[in-house]
Amino acid sequence: MQYLRRFLWYIAKRLLGVTLLFGALIIAFYMAMNTSNILILLKDGMALRAQVIMMEEEPASLTKFFQEDFVRLDTALNVGLSSESPYADYDITGIDHRVTLEWMWCWPWDDTASADFVESVPKIDGRIKSSLRAEAEANDPSSVYPPAWSTSRYRATLVRENGRWKIASLKLMETLP
Repeated sequence: MQYLRRFLWYIAKRLLGVTLLFGALIIAFYMAMNTSNILILLKDGMALRAQVIMMEEEPASLTKFFQEDFVRLDTALNVGLSSESPYADYDITGIDHRVTLEWMWCWPWDDTASADFVESVPKIDGRIKSSLRAEAEANDPSSVYPPAWSTSRYRATLVRENGRWKIASLKLMETLP
C-alpha cells in the first residue's frame, strides 16, 4: 500500500508540473499574440490618422482601427479636417511615420489593454500649393515646406470588439523635442 501511495503521489506531482507548464505556455502565447496584434494596430492606425490629417484622405476608413466615438471626438483629427489645419495649404505626397511601443499590458482573458508609445513623423514630403507659392516665398522661404509633426508620447486604451482590437482613447502624455 505504501508503494502504491508513493507511486500515485509521484504521478500527481509530475502531472501537476506538466499542467502548470502548459498553462504558462498557453498564457505566454496569447499574451504574445495580443502584443503583436496591438503593435500592428497602433502602427497602422496612427499612420492612417496622420495621413488623414496631413494628406486629406477619407476619414471613414479610420473606424477600422479606432472606435467611432474616438474618431468623432478626436481634436487633432477635427482640426486636421477643418480649414484651420496647418497642412491645408500644402500638397503632401508622403510621410515617414514611426511608432515605437514602450510598454503594453493585456491579460489573455481581458478585453481591454493599455499601451504607451511614441509617435513621430521625421520626414514629410510636400510643398505649398502652387497658388500660394509666390506669396510664401516672399514672406518666409521656409514656409514653402509643411510644418513639422510633433513627436509625442501617448497612452492608448484599446478594447476588443467582436474579436478585433480597436483604439478607444489616446491620452497625450508629453510632447518630445
